[in-house]
Amino acid sequence: MVSSFSDAFLSEAERHAAWGAAQLEVLMAFLPEGDWTADLPACRYRQGGLDLRVAVLGTYDMEERSWMWGWANPGLRGTEVVALAAAVERYGRAHGIAELTDEVVDLSGFDDPRRAAETLAFTGMGVAEAPGYIGVPAGPATQVYFLPDDPQVPRAALDPVSLPRTLLTGAGLIGHSPRQVVEGYLDHHHLPRRTEGDDRIVAELPGGSTVEIAFDPLGRIAGVQLTALSQG
Repeated sequence: MVSSFSDAFLSEAERHAAWGAAQLEVLMAFLPEGDWTADLPACRYRQGGLDLRVAVLGTYDMEERSWMWGWANPGLRGTEVVALAAAVERYGRAHGIAELTDEVVDLSGFDDPRRAAETLAFTGMGVAEAPGYIGVPAGPATQVYFLPDDPQVPRAALDPVSLPRTLLTGAGLIGHSPRQVVEGYLDHHHLPRRTEGDDRIVAELPGGSTVEIAFDPLGRIAGVQLTALSQG
């Protein structure tokens, strides 16, 4: 019985931890409260008067404690509403990540199967570069996860002032590889960077400022220092 995720999966999850956490905050602030309905053939999701185009990422069965990817659902396989989930599966095959390619992921051996399901949803969101995910109950023991696929959803902007908090928050989510958290965030925002030894990354921010991220001997983030562009 599997009781943990593979290193390949955790490394992938870490790449999306910082920007993904920031994006989920933006999505939750954007979504109005209210009951939800979905028209899967039309790829539509409605909540509190807001209509969004969505994709089905996957479902979590609380009784079986298992995750099924949307592309593997017999009733949805091959349809437009699981196209993004199918893209996640193709990415998993290309990068050798079994958790993204197994039709059903058994989570019963995990200490917290529900948290493991959320980690799968979070990573699928990241791989698909979706602006968050929406998890809602679809029955007494089933949680369905949607990916917004709609330009209405705002994207979390890079904010230099909150960047240290964003990186440290991301590094604390999974705790596998803080360096992957930083690299993934910089890649997501297309920030050029250079590596200085084994313990330092210096990235260029829009406007000419820089951010220096230092790592301690255990690979943890030891500091995040912003340097403003000097005037004149």
